[in-house]
Order: sequence, then C-alpha cells, then structure tokens
Amino acid sequence: MHDIRKIAAVDKPGFYRELLAQAEGLLAGERDAIANAANLSALIYEALDDINWAGFYFLKSPGELVLGPFQGRVACVRIPVGKGVCGNAVASRRSLLVPDVHAFTGHIACDAASRSELVVPLLRDGTALGVLDLDSPTQGRFTAGDQAGLEALATLYVAASDL
Repeated sequence: MHDIRKIAAVDKPGFYRELLAQAEGLLAGERDAIANAANLSALIYEALDDINWAGFYFLKSPGELVLGPFQGRVACVRIPVGKGVCGNAVASRRSLLVPDVHAFTGHIACDAASRSELVVPLLRDGTALGVLDLDSPTQGRFTAGDQAGLEALATLYVAASDL
C-alpha cells in the first residue's frame, strides 16, 4: 500500500520534487498503463490544491483522444486531435498552459466550473501517446512552475508504463 504524504515544501520546485519522488514510489514495479494512470491521477488530485480535474486522455487513433483514468467530475469521452486544449496539445506535441479557458478559441467545456487548464502531452521518442490534463476552477491557477513539475510527472509516467 502506498501512503500519500502531505507535501510541506515551501516553494514550487521543492513541492514538485517531493511529488515526483512520491510518484516514483507509487509507479515502481508496475508497468500497466491504466493502473499507473489511475494511481497517478489520484496522487495529483490529492496533492495539488485548487484543482477540479486531473486525468489522462489517450491517443487511440491518429485523430482522436479517448478518456482514460481521472479524478473529478464526469468528462468528455472523445476529443478530436486539434480541438480544444487537449487536442491542440497532442497535435502540437507541446504543453499548453491556459490561464483563462474562456479566452482559448475552441475550448471544450467538459466541466462548466473550470476556468484554467494545463495539458501536458505524453511523448515517447517524439510520438504523442496522449495527454495529462488538469483543470482548476480558478482563473490563472497554473504557472510555469506547475508546467515544469507536471511535465516531469508525465515523463515519469511514460517511462514507467507500457503504452
């Protein structure tokens, strides 16, 4: 059993170093992509303040992301590549930090309470496999520090999982 410890880091880099260490322990020895995504989304949801959704979408065909394990309210099941924040992040193979989702042209509102979003592509050797998606009910919730920390978690997930 894995015990999630409250992170007492004072700064964002320290917070994400501790979260990454907890994630490494959580994923150690497990290669199943679904099990790892389920546990990692739960860890992120418990550890980060002021988020209302944390989870995964996986590229199941060249043109469509399909919902994977997550924590939060019910979500959109399928997202076309190139549509919304998730679809654009996977198409561009780069993270998208959106301080105000209402200002993002083509935003897909799965949860009307979401105001900001951070989406990190899951990449292996330059190939997009899906995305890690986080939403917050607070506009401007995510920073470049969050982006760097969540990119490290996404890299760990891809390395630890048979996708």
